[in-house]
Amino acid sequence: MDFSSKILENAVNEVSRLPGIGKRTALRLVLHLLKQPSEHTKYLSEALLHVRNDVKSCEKCHNISDTLVCDICQNPRRNAEVVCVVEDIRDVMAIESTSQFKGLYHVLGGKISPIEGIGPQNLQIESLVRKIESGEVKELIFALSSTMEGDTTNFYIFKQIEKFDIITSTIARGISVGDELEYADEVTLGRSIVNRIPFEQSIRS
Repeated sequence: MDFSSKILENAVNEVSRLPGIGKRTALRLVLHLLKQPSEHTKYLSEALLHVRNDVKSCEKCHNISDTLVCDICQNPRRNAEVVCVVEDIRDVMAIESTSQFKGLYHVLGGKISPIEGIGPQNLQIESLVRKIESGEVKELIFALSSTMEGDTTNFYIFKQIEKFDIITSTIARGISVGDELEYADEVTLGRSIVNRIPFEQSIRS
């Protein structure tokens, strides 16, 4: 792709670094910004810098937050005895959109994947085990995607906590095997949360 401007080329190269954005799409976006009033680009750049510099990780659940403790963890109407384990913020948003879950979350920050070099030590598993050791959690819901990596992560966590007196369940397989949680429709995801099954049963099935 030949550019008449080095500045334009640099902007396109940076935008194309974003996931799912190729050079042609990046060029279309950059050209769109050039046609907009300059303050629009200023607002966008300020918003991105604000996200990069000021967004925090909730010290309780590791969800993305504006404060040290996120709104969900601070909400007294949530059931703190039930914790739903998810991969990242997108899964929290997906489950919250169903309005079916009233407990808290624990965001792992990924899934165990030896191929990608991601081991248990790279995830927020140790803090989850400590939370369960404290006795504040009565039920743990595994809500990772139904993939080999998701099932491996579920099983690893289960083995770490099986000595504790806690109920473990997993979302019902209304979510197709191999599907990513964030792409599930709200009705299916909501039913999966409501109709969750004991984790031991999911291992045998």
